[in-house]
Amino acid sequence: MANPDEKPPKAANIFDVARLAGVSHQTVSRVLNGMPNVRPATRERVERAITQLRYSPSPAARALVTRRTRTIGLIAPSVPDHGPASIAMHFNIAAREARYSVDTISAPASDPAAVRAAMEALMRQRVDAIVLVIVDQGVLELVRGLDESIPIVASASAARRRPRIVSVDQYRGARGAVRHLVELGHTRILHLAGPTQAPDALERVRGWKDELAAHRLIATEPVYGDWSPDSGYALVSEMDIEPGSALFVSNDLMALGAFTALREKGLDVPGDVSVVGFDDVPEAGFFYPPLTTVRQDFAALGTMLLQRVLVALEDGDMTSADTPLPTHLVVRSSTGPVRTD
Repeated sequence: MANPDEKPPKAANIFDVARLAGVSHQTVSRVLNGMPNVRPATRERVERAITQLRYSPSPAARALVTRRTRTIGLIAPSVPDHGPASIAMHFNIAAREARYSVDTISAPASDPAAVRAAMEALMRQRVDAIVLVIVDQGVLELVRGLDESIPIVASASAARRRPRIVSVDQYRGARGAVRHLVELGHTRILHLAGPTQAPDALERVRGWKDELAAHRLIATEPVYGDWSPDSGYALVSEMDIEPGSALFVSNDLMALGAFTALREKGLDVPGDVSVVGFDDVPEAGFFYPPLTTVRQDFAALGTMLLQRVLVALEDGDMTSADTPLPTHLVVRSSTGPVRTD
């Protein structure tokens, strides 16, 4: 019969594990947190000690020893666009697989003060790092000027590689889209751009202009939309588009609106006008006609964001710049050779 006055055995702590395994408590912490810089034999020894002592760290104890909460703050723009939503989703998936929690705050897309307030709120919650999905130049400039005590990483497009910034190569993606149209024989390639303050849109404009210049073709002034099908429809309805022209549209949803406007003008796609979009949304292959577009790998981008955070947390390195992820041109039925009849 159990003695009611007998105290239960004291639960093992991280220092007990370290003593049994013959390592420092910092090494035990690295094993618990899944960090890569632990020798396999050391990791096995620590894991055996954990099993033998039946050690189960509480989140509070882990945070006390490691000074980390295993929580990352994510600030996403409050917009319904496919790209930002996909980046946020895939970052959450990557973080969950690495056993990190994510606290997400939505902030106005083009309000640097609101984004700064969201960052301060996350820091008060003692997150280990902050990730931002940026769709506005003003917010990008805010991040470039930050000097904070925790790692801050952003998904954003820029003309030059920079520390803190992880991106998809919008510029080369745009050049590839325009090159495809040139190879089909198009010499008048119009551009329906995204918002004037959107970094992705600005990089696509730059790629469009430079590819046209490389083929000695004239770049007319682009028209700027707001990423929505409504704006694609409204802007193309007002454009002077002749048979034999081509449209490079800065995202797939605006291309969807452009399709309707072109049909109302009596223009066939691709018989009269070829159209290329950008993003490769899941519905792009079911447009009428199926849309030729530039695919971005949002899953890889989400993973790369997390990897950048983990490197900063482990090594404190925030000085190196990542290489932008490549895009892939998906050719479907919305583009075709210029008619010669």
